[in-house]
Amino acid sequence: MEALAIMNETKQQTFAGLARLHHRELLVYARALTREDHQSRDIVQESFVTAWENMERFDVTRDFGSWLRGIVRNKWRETMRRNNKQIALEDDALESMEAEMLTWQELRQDGGPGVFIRLEDCVGKLPEALVGAVKSFYYEGCSTDEAAEQLDIGGATLRKRLERARQALRQCLQTK
Repeated sequence: MEALAIMNETKQQTFAGLARLHHRELLVYARALTREDHQSRDIVQESFVTAWENMERFDVTRDFGSWLRGIVRNKWRETMRRNNKQIALEDDALESMEAEMLTWQELRQDGGPGVFIRLEDCVGKLPEALVGAVKSFYYEGCSTDEAAEQLDIGGATLRKRLERARQALRQCLQTK
């Protein structure tokens, strides 16, 4: 009986460590899906509960972060259906987000916390229009509409600037 308790404690400690490791990136991912802090935190919390309950189903040959993001994505879809909201992102957009999250996850693992220092340096090298879009949307947490209004541009223009900024930042980080 004691051996079983030790095994469970080890399992709990392992899960807790993995949860801490991926928590921030899951919040970022959920925030990108929901555009709401409170809802994104709820979805991440529900996802951790689901992950814990289904740990025996996790394929250890897969990436744990990808598995968790899949759970977050499914929880987000459930929330949208439950609230009778139409899902605004197509599967292609979700796949693109997943690819971007994998890139950031790899950068974080390779560069540790220094990746954020390099990221700040790369943001400083962006053209002013892209910096404004990045700061308004990511740093200040404005919605697409709020950021576009703040910058006095259209929503499509803002989304294009953010896309270009992400590409430039990814390229900058990969060359450093």
